[in-house]
Amino acid sequence: MPYPDTKKTETTDNYFGTQVIDPYRWLEDDMAEDTKAWVVEENEVTENYLSQIPYRNAIKDRLENLWNYEKYSAPFKEGDYTYFYKNDGLQNQYVLYRQKDEGDIEVFLDPNKFSTDGTTSLAGISFSKDGSLAAYQISEGGSDWRKVIVLNTLENKIIGDTLVDLKFTGLAWKGNQGFYYSSYDKPREGSTLSGLTQYHKLYFHKLGTPQSEDELIFGGDITKRRYIDASLTEDQRFLVITAANTTSGNELYIKDLSKANSPIINIINNFDQEYSILDNQGDSLLIYTNLDAPNYRVVRANINELGSDKWKDLIPETENVLNVSIGGGKIFANYLKDATSLVQQYDYSGKLERSIDLPDVGTASGFSAKENETELYYSFTSYIYPPTIYKYTINSGESSEYKKAGVDFDPSLYESKQVFYQSKDGTKIPMIITYKKGIQLDGNNPTLLYGYGGFNISLSPSFSTSNIILLEQGGVYAVANLRGGGEYGEKWHIAGTKMQKQNVFDDFIAAAEYLIQSKYTSSDKLAISGGSNGGLLVGAAMTQRPELFKVALPAVGVLDMLRYNKFTAGAGWSFDYGTAEDSKEMFEYLIKYSPYHAIKEGVSYPATLITTADHDDRVVPAHSFKFAARLQEYHQGNNPVLIRIETNAGHGAGKPTDKIIEEAADKWAFMFQNMEVSYKD
Repeated sequence: MPYPDTKKTETTDNYFGTQVIDPYRWLEDDMAEDTKAWVVEENEVTENYLSQIPYRNAIKDRLENLWNYEKYSAPFKEGDYTYFYKNDGLQNQYVLYRQKDEGDIEVFLDPNKFSTDGTTSLAGISFSKDGSLAAYQISEGGSDWRKVIVLNTLENKIIGDTLVDLKFTGLAWKGNQGFYYSSYDKPREGSTLSGLTQYHKLYFHKLGTPQSEDELIFGGDITKRRYIDASLTEDQRFLVITAANTTSGNELYIKDLSKANSPIINIINNFDQEYSILDNQGDSLLIYTNLDAPNYRVVRANINELGSDKWKDLIPETENVLNVSIGGGKIFANYLKDATSLVQQYDYSGKLERSIDLPDVGTASGFSAKENETELYYSFTSYIYPPTIYKYTINSGESSEYKKAGVDFDPSLYESKQVFYQSKDGTKIPMIITYKKGIQLDGNNPTLLYGYGGFNISLSPSFSTSNIILLEQGGVYAVANLRGGGEYGEKWHIAGTKMQKQNVFDDFIAAAEYLIQSKYTSSDKLAISGGSNGGLLVGAAMTQRPELFKVALPAVGVLDMLRYNKFTAGAGWSFDYGTAEDSKEMFEYLIKYSPYHAIKEGVSYPATLITTADHDDRVVPAHSFKFAARLQEYHQGNNPVLIRIETNAGHGAGKPTDKIIEEAADKWAFMFQNMEVSYKD
């Protein structure tokens, strides 16, 4: 492959007496002209390769046909209106509609009109309690930095000034006076996309006043925290504040808004566990926590006796991981049982009222509504069950189909089954394998193995329109539920963090070996895929066992483990990863698996298509840039090593439909081409 001639500079860091060279450090400067020129050159090489794949356009056409059906969100009520999102099929962004009683349906917000190319997206909306006001966030080019615009919903007209430079925030209305929001000081020097964002601040914006006059409520120089979030209880009595320095564990604060000049009270003063307030009944608080319960529980606390020793179990911990939501004055306990949903309904006294009958084994989500509502909606999906919205009557427990996906897919032709395999240390790991009924287990099926394994995030079954391409071709899609995730609670999470991170990679490698030993596929027909922390997973697996995989697809990956904490909010990931500055032992552990540093000269690596975006300010593209440069330098063999850099796009949220389809088509084309699989129209 004629790769660009990437320059190298003399850059060295000293970690506990060890000199680490970093010749591609200059690629971290995303504003530099030479970096921009490198991006153009790499994209040209990638496009030249992909354009020669004979069935690339056929795959893209098939994806467009598959995508082209009406898609709906569950409806939700705000004030006198019922709102819902809808996409006609190939619209770049979903449109927000509304309807009053049985009146005409009208467009409330059309994000497709925010920009000509569809790259400006609606990143969230929050309504005042009476529904007469709304504040919505927009993201430009996929960035995590947001603008906020306020609307009078009755007239659908903008009021006041646009707020700018918000990041990682919700919008919590206090009556119709204004709302709480969080942000960082925007980096003053260098890139606003890759610059370090350290300390969150919680503000209150009063309607009709300029943003410069917004009141600082919490954070800043007094209480330095990396993540701060605010919400109000539904009765608007309590302001609830959570504060954290990493992505795991948080402090909990509360302020009684019914009393003038009331103080912010600290309920939890450490970051050891997770806490959130679900609701209140007068002075009584319902708290969701994993304190003394790695699989989580719901407790009741009194505002006058907030010590955790006074808390009473409402929904005790069980052997399954608990997630919760509330609606219609009920608590919905959504348990993960071997990575699939089991849902139960409780009243506020903790009495079990019923287990909810779900249509199949898969993932149910939603189950939230305002306290006075008698109905709610939930969505159900699996790897072979396209997302379907159900209406649920809270008092009777009856479910009825509300909206069924119109995708061109017949579930009866496919099978999805769960297996358990042994990892390197003997731990049993679940994996769900999906394929067309009747496939031959002859080791010759093109297979994509996907994983994540981090940050307490669970991978439960979900339908992917893109994956139809693989399944139609007789391929196999496998998802492994690795340690580091949340599938079996906090213990499962911890087992894949810091000095135990190698467990995650071992679990993933063992999944690949299981698929090969069970004759689903072979190394010549096996691809691995993952994004963000999953991109790290792919990078580590392909550098540790390059012979095991034919194709590697690391997306927006964390690939330089010595410097991830130097950019944007990366320092907040230290709970899972540790940092190279923590100790000599932590440094030596990180550099051993860090994909950028683990690449060895003269090794034949899998065919690799790295994907990233120039506006990714979550996991900065420098990770992928440096990894690609070194891999192209050291790799020996005929497998192509390419990087596909999306322009005017970010970490993934809000990406327009046309870009999603183009990227998916390129990945499938690259994978099939390098497996020598003939794509059949």
